[in-house]
Amino acid sequence: MFADRVDAGRLLGEALRTLIPSGDDVVVLGIPRGGVIVAERVAQMLGAPLDVVVPRKIGAPHNPELAIGAVAPGVRVWDASLVRRLGVPDDYRERAVEAEEDEIRRRTRAYRGDRPPLELRGRIAVLVDDGIATGATAAAASRWAKETGAAHLILAVPVAAPSSVARLQREADDVVALERPSDLRSVGEWYERFGQTSDAEVVAALARSWERAT
Repeated sequence: MFADRVDAGRLLGEALRTLIPSGDDVVVLGIPRGGVIVAERVAQMLGAPLDVVVPRKIGAPHNPELAIGAVAPGVRVWDASLVRRLGVPDDYRERAVEAEEDEIRRRTRAYRGDRPPLELRGRIAVLVDDGIATGATAAAASRWAKETGAAHLILAVPVAAPSSVARLQREADDVVALERPSDLRSVGEWYERFGQTSDAEVVAALARSWERAT
């Protein structure tokens, strides 16, 4: 188990330092909220700048916890077989996408403020979350990073379900998951302390990282 997200970030950073040669042009991207706390420590250990990407899950009608897809800026990812099996109407999907894209814009402004996004084109992008269960939002964020121009994408998490890792290997160039339990029920069970991360904590983590970079 990981003590908390900072501890997980330290261990993940150690693993990534063996994968990424010193001096490579790297940018770390945290997935809010909890993933940004892990990513801050990873960025510090890699000596890399930190930015944020905000993907959002699209829940099924009458069961919002069941992901039928996810969106990131300019990206839509669907579980086509699940959409067909549940008979999800197109108009429901469009309304859900519109609502989540509004939330992405709101959160991105709140987290980044007036700072412009970091340039990804031609760089190694390390996409970090605090764990992956279904992998829907990680897939959307990964696709966004590649479409934005990252030359090499590494998806890095402390813990992930093996089935999700297998799917995400089609989205990222490398997937680093320190723990891959076959019976993963929830990400939180792999942490001693896994309290909810607030928007204020995300903003503070990004601000600290930006201050270190200046």
